[in-house]
Amino acid sequence: MYDHFSPLENTRLVHHYITHMVDKAQDNLPYWLLLPNKKPAEAAHCRVDDAELVGSWYEGLVCCMEILGTEEGADVKASLRRHLMRSWGAHGLRFCEKYPWTHTVHASFHEMGYILPALNRITEEYPDDTIAEQRTAELIRGMRALVIERKTRCFWSGDFQETVPIYEFPNDIYLQDGGFDLTRHTGRGEQAIRNAVMLDALVRRYELRGDRVALDLAVGLANFVLGPSRYFSYDMNFFGHVHSAVWFACGLLRLGRVTGENMYIEKAKGIYDFVRSLSSSFGWVPEYARWHPPQEEHCETCCIKDMIVCAHELIACGYAQYWDDLNRFARNQLVENQVRYTGYVVCDNTKPDANGITYRDIDRRMLGGFTGGSEPNSISLTRFRSIAGCCVGTAPVALKTVWDDSVTSENGVLCVNIPFDRQTPQLCIRSFLPDEGRIELTAGVDCVAGVRRYDWIENAVLTVDGVRTQPCAHTDILCAPLKAGQTLVVTFPLHTREVRETVRGSLLRVFWRGCDVIDILPRGEHIRLYQRNHDIPKYYPLPEDVVYTGAVNMGPTQQK
Repeated sequence: MYDHFSPLENTRLVHHYITHMVDKAQDNLPYWLLLPNKKPAEAAHCRVDDAELVGSWYEGLVCCMEILGTEEGADVKASLRRHLMRSWGAHGLRFCEKYPWTHTVHASFHEMGYILPALNRITEEYPDDTIAEQRTAELIRGMRALVIERKTRCFWSGDFQETVPIYEFPNDIYLQDGGFDLTRHTGRGEQAIRNAVMLDALVRRYELRGDRVALDLAVGLANFVLGPSRYFSYDMNFFGHVHSAVWFACGLLRLGRVTGENMYIEKAKGIYDFVRSLSSSFGWVPEYARWHPPQEEHCETCCIKDMIVCAHELIACGYAQYWDDLNRFARNQLVENQVRYTGYVVCDNTKPDANGITYRDIDRRMLGGFTGGSEPNSISLTRFRSIAGCCVGTAPVALKTVWDDSVTSENGVLCVNIPFDRQTPQLCIRSFLPDEGRIELTAGVDCVAGVRRYDWIENAVLTVDGVRTQPCAHTDILCAPLKAGQTLVVTFPLHTREVRETVRGSLLRVFWRGCDVIDILPRGEHIRLYQRNHDIPKYYPLPEDVVYTGAVNMGPTQQK
């Protein structure tokens, strides 16, 4: 017996992390920095807690609450919203608060890529919140006023007018006292792409409110990155930060769909395909492209989120072949990057919280966190960002994408795209993967329903209430008509197969059952991944004070 893919359980765990790894004395301010390898373990505040994290954790918590169907965590959600609504300044920018652990108070344009999606969530959920609407509009207009607009190209042979909007920011930070001070920068480099991660949220703002300034800023930033920045080569290869590049690609796809400009879609597909060529078949994605030697690379969960969301957007643009990536990346490396066992953590609850550091119950509070740097077969606790606050905010966005995409309606057919146990008003879905090749769909209404065809589903047999039936004529879906109460069972042979694959510069033996990896050799340390055989002890309950009052029965907790 093997572990089954259960995004509901993964969501429950990360909901626990977001609502517990916060500072009650600072109105539930998140802790970004977690050091589980120290003795005793600790979590510490840093500047980013009141910058990027109040945006990303708000969005992540909203995704968790929607999946779980619960109001648990509403107090933390309200706190994050209060933090978001503070510290606004010149040009509509959001600055961090001045805490003891904060040094230069500034706004980072990269961080606006986290603030703006949270504001979009608030204005969508609370349309009467005039303050949030004002902040969103002022932020977009303030940033539009700060860009350099490139209008004329002065070449040796003459002057040429630019035919499309081209916008870039003069720097990657804006000081609260001093504005653009070019003697100060984040030092991360790649200013063009890191400043452009807001692209997806700008286009989403246009979709929500018809904000033409947001669309104009999106077009100008996209054109600069794709053109004069020279960040990407002709075939969309690049050198640098994968998270920013693929997040930008997500925005390009949305922009292409909104504007009808196919060029944006083609460029985004090129970015995705390049990163896919550097990634594993099961979803290990490098944090950087061609910056470190391959054997020194690690996988940031944020990058997996970007690939899952980008695959979703590519599918929306008509590229159905990316369903397989979305499914495999989610049910393998994404969930393996989550912390589900903390018996190795040394705690000292006698030490009081002080100076922005907390020691209390770190082992229990860190359950559900996501790593910022896994190897394909392990998580190293000694690495900086072994557990990362940024990834905790973005992973729920991936889980929500998977949840929403698991069942879709396609030409009148209810299609199960990502098999796992789930109940909807139309279908009750039971997946027996990876133990056996069996997926059951019980109809709640009269419908045509089925399972998406994948290359790991071969020689499938369909039965309706035990009677064998031929699938409907549909190239992508194994489906049949059902009356309410009838059960369609799709069965197919499922064997363990070994695939040898070079990942991170090393040859791995990857053992698959269908679309699920059940083991990888050689095995890694400190925290070995893909321990999916039930012969391995792995029970570790959540704290007793965690209670969920949503309508979903999530069953017992299984930990590794």
